Amino acid sequence: MSKNPQTLFDKVWDAHVVQKIADGPDVLFIDRHFIHEVTSPVAFLGLKNRNVDVMFPEKTFATADHNTPTINQHLPVGDPLSANQLKALEENTAKYGISHWGLNNPKNGIVHVVGPENGITLPGMTIVCGDSHTSTHGAFGCIAFGIGTSEVEMVLASQCIMQPKPKKMRINVHGSMQKGVTPKDVVLYIIAKLTAAGATGYFVEFAGSVFESMSMEGRMTVCNMSIEMGARGGMIAPDETTFQYIKGREKAPKGDAWDEALAYWKTLKTDADSVFDIEYNFEGADIEPMITYGTNPGMGIGISHAIPTGADMESGKASYAKSLSYMGFKEDEPMLGKKIDYVFIGSCTNGRIEDFRAFASIIKGRKKADNVTAWVVPGSHVVEQQIKDEGILDILTEAGFELRQPGCSACLAMNDDKIPVGKYAVSTSNRNFEGRQGPGARTLLASPLVAAAAAVTGVITDPRTLIG
Repeated sequence: MSKNPQTLFDKVWDAHVVQKIADGPDVLFIDRHFIHEVTSPVAFLGLKNRNVDVMFPEKTFATADHNTPTINQHLPVGDPLSANQLKALEENTAKYGISHWGLNNPKNGIVHVVGPENGITLPGMTIVCGDSHTSTHGAFGCIAFGIGTSEVEMVLASQCIMQPKPKKMRINVHGSMQKGVTPKDVVLYIIAKLTAAGATGYFVEFAGSVFESMSMEGRMTVCNMSIEMGARGGMIAPDETTFQYIKGREKAPKGDAWDEALAYWKTLKTDADSVFDIEYNFEGADIEPMITYGTNPGMGIGISHAIPTGADMESGKASYAKSLSYMGFKEDEPMLGKKIDYVFIGSCTNGRIEDFRAFASIIKGRKKADNVTAWVVPGSHVVEQQIKDEGILDILTEAGFELRQPGCSACLAMNDDKIPVGKYAVSTSNRNFEGRQGPGARTLLASPLVAAAAAVTGVITDPRTLIG
């Protein structure tokens, strides 16, 4: 047995503890702090009121994403609240010397997309942001989690945060992904099995051959969704796939610094005899393309299945009935063939180039259904350029789709991209709560392949039937 075996989570957490508080939380040093226009204004106001400076401005990175329009970004932002928040971000970052990628900056995009693609996110780091889906960065072997506005102020002022150490969970998925199955399906399957609260109080390590075979884009999708089962965050051990993704990116280490960093990164893995508080095992062969039918991400099924009945519910039957009523669905109905109105591909979950490649693989040679409004939104200007350079834009255009500009878009209805009342949207984003994509909107979470299949048929369609 290994001497004092440690999990990946323990190794990263313990390396960042500045102080342990007896019977209280740990004080953690934070390596990277991402901010955006929504949760930072009040934090900066707190600094101003206390006459406190930003301790390490070079460790904080700002981008505009939540309130940004996805068309005509060269024009003034029309919504007054959004315009004020964007202006506040620009002024606050200038005041404190913080890097800021605002609208029309070629590096602008969704915060959890631009961090990795610029080499800001590196293995073994602690990363926080005033955004719940900061867990995305865990794909690099980081401890990454969302924080509240008061905690944003704390990190700006001290580069530290107080956190109780979560319990440890490992989720193993063995085998391989089947035809038409994507990382989004894998994580939706896990959440459906564990429920939307099944990992509450835990930090999750995803392990097994299915995750090892995923690209970094896929791993980011999985870790992004880890909080949708209640986890504090999720992480995957860095490996050669990770190192190759990082190498050469603008803010990645270079030369001797790269060699030194790489040597450390290769130690970031769970020791063989480590013990987790709880562990789950699943088989990749059991996973098919997924679709949600309810109002939380745990209410998902394989696309060929029927909606469960109330008799299948061990608890929460009242909320289950309320969810089906909101969605306009009935027990034991098939999902296949249900008419949809909107398709959204984008967000910090599925707004990377790999997602648009998958989307294009289905729509190539086909046409968008007349009854469908489609919002195709890259996660960053870098992704937007890749879409153009790889000929994906030509495929989109020929099929009747339009490419929008980067931003969070229809993920959370905090901008102009809102799903109308009662309309059904197949969405590659992360949450299907009531009103999440607009008041009265009905959201069906799915992968880029399922979204593409719905976009060209106008109904919920198994993408495996469209794959050549």
